[in-house]
Amino acid sequence: MAPPRLAIDLPDSWKVQHGQIIPEEEFPDEELDSWPKRYLIRLLAMLLVAGGLYYSQEGLVVLIVLFIAVVPFEKLFPRHKGQRIRRPELGTDIGYAIATPLMGVAATVVVVIIGVLSFAWVPGLLIRPLVAKIPIEIAPYVGFLLFDFAVYWTHRFYHEIDFLWKFHAIHHSTETLDWVSGFRGHPFDGTLLAPAFFFLIAAGFTAELTGIFVVLQILLGLFLHANVRWKLKPLHRLFITPEFHHWHHTNEEDAIWTNYSTFLPIWDMIFGTYFMPKNRRPAVYGCGEDIPKGIIKQLKWPMPKLINPFWVIRHPLKSIANCWRFTKKLLKAMKGSAFRPRGSKPGFRKGVAPNPELFHDNEIESL
Repeated sequence: MAPPRLAIDLPDSWKVQHGQIIPEEEFPDEELDSWPKRYLIRLLAMLLVAGGLYYSQEGLVVLIVLFIAVVPFEKLFPRHKGQRIRRPELGTDIGYAIATPLMGVAATVVVVIIGVLSFAWVPGLLIRPLVAKIPIEIAPYVGFLLFDFAVYWTHRFYHEIDFLWKFHAIHHSTETLDWVSGFRGHPFDGTLLAPAFFFLIAAGFTAELTGIFVVLQILLGLFLHANVRWKLKPLHRLFITPEFHHWHHTNEEDAIWTNYSTFLPIWDMIFGTYFMPKNRRPAVYGCGEDIPKGIIKQLKWPMPKLINPFWVIRHPLKSIANCWRFTKKLLKAMKGSAFRPRGSKPGFRKGVAPNPELFHDNEIESL
């Protein structure tokens, strides 16, 4: 059992960071930013949202449809009864929803790069002769299973490899799951689906079929974040449910690094990452990272250590060498995630205390 959490009332002038209580004047909070910087960030956020709305009204339309279709159920059958529709950071998530089409354009190049560097197309080419022999009537079902299998592993890597996690952590930074929280995500986090897409294309499946799977995954993901109390217990081992995905988003220590599947939970059951306790439900959400509030700061947060693009242009050969070294490190990290012992954990996330019952002795000693 995880140790109980202690609730301590602190003076307004004190805050907690990494388990230490410190005075507010020593806390590098966004409130202490200079006013020109604060207003510049707000202006950039407004321009991003306005640009997204000008470029495409698709995000706004989806937002309205979700509000009409999901919010009534959140009011009638709430999972967390005290959770309000107008909750903190609602504006941030709505901003993501409206700006998503525009940010998607910027992410397209990165999607292609990640798709190529992931080498997911290699096994796709290897199985292409087998795929060609599949009867056309069942090919979509086989493609669906292969897509789901590939996304399971990509999603797992985005949680268990630090560099990739920095981008995916933006999506997990919300501490409130509801009808709109599923929109929150760094545009480069959209590359999560890129390896699966390239894998299926290389295997011989059509881009149209693969695109349908991508759209279905995105739409289902929006539903899975809803604040509804339906447990749908009979479906737990057949299809992923809101209960399944809420456990994936919780910051409770024994549930972290679990429930990676995007359609079928069978992959989690096979590879030892399935988590669905019978006697409790997820109550605490978040990722334990010091992620700032606001869409502009969140977009910037994972990127300080990335290579300067002007340096890349000036030093193309060195850039290629660095890219190759990074690819080798990434593949090594992927291998470590894929072959870690069943039931073990890949590491400890900041702000989360480990449960000794879930870790090997040598892992505990390394803390």
